[in-house]
Amino acid sequence: MKKGKFITIDGVEGAGKSTQISFIGDYLQAKGINLILTREPGGTDLGEKIRQLLLSTNTQAMQGNSELLLMFAARNEHIHQKIIPALERGDWVLSDRFTDASYAYQGGGRQLDIERIEQLEQWVLQGFVPDMTLLLDVPVKQGMLRVESRGSKDRIELEAVDFFERVRQAYIARAEKYPQRIKLIDSSKTKAHTSAQIAQMLANL
Repeated sequence: MKKGKFITIDGVEGAGKSTQISFIGDYLQAKGINLILTREPGGTDLGEKIRQLLLSTNTQAMQGNSELLLMFAARNEHIHQKIIPALERGDWVLSDRFTDASYAYQGGGRQLDIERIEQLEQWVLQGFVPDMTLLLDVPVKQGMLRVESRGSKDRIELEAVDFFERVRQAYIARAEKYPQRIKLIDSSKTKAHTSAQIAQMLANL
């Protein structure tokens, strides 16, 4: 049986991931591909409980290292319990966020040691990487206006603008470092414009 493909979608707050995840699902299913949708943090029972801890506004101030370790704990379960079994069945998997988010949010936003994140990545992933990462890029202020229109914010979304500026720059740096895997998508214009760019990338996968 042919192994499935693993696609991740990432970006700053308000980049339009939810809308484009729906588009990707329709696009691939129209081609007869069985797609599994998942997310990080989350994707498993344990992962979803960790997600609640990480994103709840009721969670007291958390050290950056604790946040990073919880992200990778959830990711370890996610990979072994959900992603790899699905790929081995021949299904494709689309994950809303993956390891690049740790480099962006904990590395860029929290300014944690990148080498520490790399060590965790090597330990947990052991060379496992997505076939393609779609990085939706939007100016931070534009993205935050979109977030404001959604209503209540989670713990991460309540961070200051300069935090998200660092996150965005970390994402862009990742795309420049791994251009074969990470495809930078301009999501500052219309939804249709973003979808068209994504369709072009998927056609080449």
